[in-house]
Amino acid sequence: MKFFEEISLLYEISESLNQHMDMKKSLFKVLSVLSESLNLVRGIIFLISSETGEIRIEMAHGISKETTCKIKYLPGEGIIGRVIQTGESAVVPRISKEPLFLDKTHSRQVMEGRDYSFICVPIKKDNRVIGAISADQPFEGKKSLEKGEKLLSVVATMVAHHVINIETIRVEKEQLKTENIRLKSALENRYSFTNIIGNSNKMREVLQMIAQVSSSSATVLIRGESGTGKELVANAIHYNSNRNKKPFIKINCAAIPENLIESELFGHEKGSFTGASHQKKGKFEIADKGTVFLDEIGNMALSAQVKLLRVLQEKEFERVGGYTPIKSDVRIIAATNSNLEEMSRQGKFRDDLYFRLNVFPIYIPSLRMRKTDIILLADHFLEKYRKEHGKEIKRITSPAIDMMMEYHWPGNVRELENCIERAVILCNEGAIHSYHLPATLQTGTKSKTLPLSLEDAVAHLEKEILMDALKNTKGNIHKASKLIGITVRKFSYKAAKYSINYKEYR
Repeated sequence: MKFFEEISLLYEISESLNQHMDMKKSLFKVLSVLSESLNLVRGIIFLISSETGEIRIEMAHGISKETTCKIKYLPGEGIIGRVIQTGESAVVPRISKEPLFLDKTHSRQVMEGRDYSFICVPIKKDNRVIGAISADQPFEGKKSLEKGEKLLSVVATMVAHHVINIETIRVEKEQLKTENIRLKSALENRYSFTNIIGNSNKMREVLQMIAQVSSSSATVLIRGESGTGKELVANAIHYNSNRNKKPFIKINCAAIPENLIESELFGHEKGSFTGASHQKKGKFEIADKGTVFLDEIGNMALSAQVKLLRVLQEKEFERVGGYTPIKSDVRIIAATNSNLEEMSRQGKFRDDLYFRLNVFPIYIPSLRMRKTDIILLADHFLEKYRKEHGKEIKRITSPAIDMMMEYHWPGNVRELENCIERAVILCNEGAIHSYHLPATLQTGTKSKTLPLSLEDAVAHLEKEILMDALKNTKGNIHKASKLIGITVRKFSYKAAKYSINYKEYR
């Protein structure tokens, strides 16, 4: 083969490898090109199985598919196995005279008095052998074999890069797929409505409503003060619905400028306004068959409200600057802490949109309306941030709980969560005390648990220390006294002074 013919052959093989990301298609094309150019009787590409270490036939030219599926080699077995084991090429001038030649395919015979040569070169990436390429061609002398070996070695290098790239992409896809499944599972578990913390009557009603509406496609309007957990409820509704495998798009209407909200929701066409250099899909188009969560719906511009109303009524919209209606099956969950009824009377919110959104209203009670849930929530956040910050904090003391129960919590659950995280960061003991809580809790209300004089403050702290010691030792007065560094007699005296019965802690 002449020099320019070799260059043309290698270029054609390179094109074949770059044309297909399907490994079998690309390798079949490589063997076809080699067969036509080198007058091959048959060609085989072997790869090592990453799971078993066996050598399998990945692609063959001139051998039946049934035969290739059955044939496997072990490293060191026959000429193929030896090439892969040593990483050195092998050339057999005459197959009929080589005793090591196994011919597992039973496809090589001396025909019409002619003999055939066999060339096998390793497929290597750096110093790692990942397979081999073999070729059978009519015997044409030593010089022809040397050229064939060199050419096949170049092709093997090209194939190695291609195989490694495809394998890397395959592994990454599998990892992404596995991670995607894991994340979806984690989201479903995290946002299960059973994970919403609350045992009060009002929260039981909320949980019951979430369970009822999740299985439907009804529009939901979540009402409640800021920090009550409206987004958590929206998550629970979506991830417990039959749309949970589809997109869940969250939009904060208050965070998007009025002149951009239509483009954000419904998309825009190229050139529809200054800066629209390309077509953009809106959130509703992306969320097809899924759910759109519109937080702070009361802050939506009136112009966008008109389009949103059409989406609710007709399930279609146009992009900004577009004229073609786009169909989209989207479930809408809206949330607000605004008084939409009052806004409607003032002309700031459309009446017809309000009635369309208010199909299934859910009201989330404020924390001051569900004070029996404070301890549950506090324990939940304590466990969460204790792990996050690596602290050995086991509980919240009774005075600290009393202080939290007395507070009015204007920031609701979000404020309570921030309060507990702060306390966990400050606490270097086994329990969170009242002095770990923010100053707003300590001065916000006048509680009967807060001491009014220095003497009362000392007595209050002393009683708390005694109770903590008994709790930590499960009522063992000897261990408790040792824990705080006083004698058993002194501990008993002080316990009697504060009416503390150590037996109640056992």
